[in-house]
Formats: sequence, C-alpha cells, structure tokens
Amino acid sequence: MQKNLFINGQEVNIRTSGESVTISKYQYIKNMKRYAYIVNEYPSTFFFEEELTKA
Repeated sequence: MQKNLFINGQEVNIRTSGESVTISKYQYIKNMKRYAYIVNEYPSTFFFEEELTKA
C-alpha cells in the first residue's frame, strides 16, 4: 500500500484557491487506490492528494 503524503493536524494549501487548511482526517480509498483528506475548515468536503500542496 502507498504511503500518504499528509498527516492529521498538518497545515496544507488547497491547490486551486491557495487557501491554507488543516487536515483533520485521512482515509485510503481502496477501489480508487488513493487517499482522501477531510479538512477542519470544510468538514463535509473531502480532497484528494493531488488537490492539496504542502504549506
């Protein structure tokens, strides 16, 4: 299994807006073979790794 790029509590930027957000939870989506992240600022939305960048 692939290692995720970000961890809980890490501050990252949303690639499209440049907004700084904090990871609250992540989960590996097995059938899509990638990680999804939920951020504190938008708890009802998830982001994939390619949508986020390191702050």
